Amino acid sequence: MSILDNALTSVGTSAQEGLQGVIDLAALADRSGYHRFWISEHHAMPAASTSSPQLMLSRLIPETKSIRLGAGGVMLPNHSSLMVAEQFGMLEALAPGRIDLGLGRAPGTDGATADALRRHQSANEHFPQQVLELLGFMQGNFPDGHRYENVHAVPGPWQAAINRVPTTVSLPDFWILGSSNFSASLAGQLGRPYAFALQFGDSDVDGALDLYRKSFRPSGIIDEPYALVSVLASADEDAKEARRQTLSNAMGMLQMFQRKPFAYFSPEEVEQYPANLHERQVIESYANNAYSGTPKQVADRLEQLHDRTGVDEIMLVVTGFTRSALNTTAQLMAKHYGMSANN
Repeated sequence: MSILDNALTSVGTSAQEGLQGVIDLAALADRSGYHRFWISEHHAMPAASTSSPQLMLSRLIPETKSIRLGAGGVMLPNHSSLMVAEQFGMLEALAPGRIDLGLGRAPGTDGATADALRRHQSANEHFPQQVLELLGFMQGNFPDGHRYENVHAVPGPWQAAINRVPTTVSLPDFWILGSSNFSASLAGQLGRPYAFALQFGDSDVDGALDLYRKSFRPSGIIDEPYALVSVLASADEDAKEARRQTLSNAMGMLQMFQRKPFAYFSPEEVEQYPANLHERQVIESYANNAYSGTPKQVADRLEQLHDRTGVDEIMLVVTGFTRSALNTTAQLMAKHYGMSANN
């Protein structure tokens, strides 16, 4: 199991406090034996403080020892492929064998902010080409005659060759993220690991994973399909409290539908909100989508998901109004499964 942290900064919490909470949770996940710790990319959202997973990862490297650290993900159309290759080459040089690069094509924000980030409307259409460019920069293997044949990401294999470094240069693990058939097919065709984001709603995870496996082509990086599913999770010894902690996220999603800023209000404020019937249905739907309850109740749902999908990994998108609630979820699930950093 792994953890995804959205760098939640709840109402009444400063960015400094929210980011310190990310550092604390990463260290806790490392001590508890989780496999990966990923950070998401979001923009212009009051409840999320990591507009740059790359910067956050550089801060987490010295705070952890063995857990893999990654971006879940970098929204590639927001960026230059060369710069992403350079940044993750640096991270890999700082923590060899521990860096993951997950790529998505969603903007990670609202339409107006996406316009400010991307400057043109067709950014998503070029995502597959951007991914191939990024791979070319990272691996240093553009074909002869390519316009970037002599453009190289540093650090990387080209730099090592020029500097006569005898050891093999490691590269970040490269993932395709998504919640659609498009991302599943692309991951399969590229022969890369695939991470399906189930936390956003009732997407067809079974269909996407089936398409990924059927379209998979061995890449030399992995020879068989390898998939991860991420789910919203909140665990507490008191099942009612675990569910209450999911209300903050559910209210944030309602606000997004209403074109309001995604903010994290307390469960008490959500319970007191005078929701109409439709609003209440939205809040209940997103609260129900979370895997919440006692550790055993959460584990039962996780195991049902695993049995149904056959995924190789499950990632907990820990949720709750307070950072302590996120830590509690991580601690309780690690304890339930008997995890430790030595496993």
